[in-house]
Amino acid sequence: MADLSELPPEPRRGFLPIHTNGFDRVFIAVVLFVAIHLFWMRFLEASVPLSVGTVLSVIVGAVVIARG
Repeated sequence: MADLSELPPEPRRGFLPIHTNGFDRVFIAVVLFVAIHLFWMRFLEASVPLSVGTVLSVIVGAVVIARG
């Protein structure tokens, strides 16, 4: 029976279609944060406040950093 400490670590699998490290995921989250805010200010700010867009952006960023 093989010792589990001798097995190579399984590569991290996320939903992003590219190989990323922590910095890459943070960068993608920041770009998405800016993009969501620009979209929100252009199309939705008249009916829904920007703070809702900020909360949505933070949630999306946290998911990308944690699971991307």
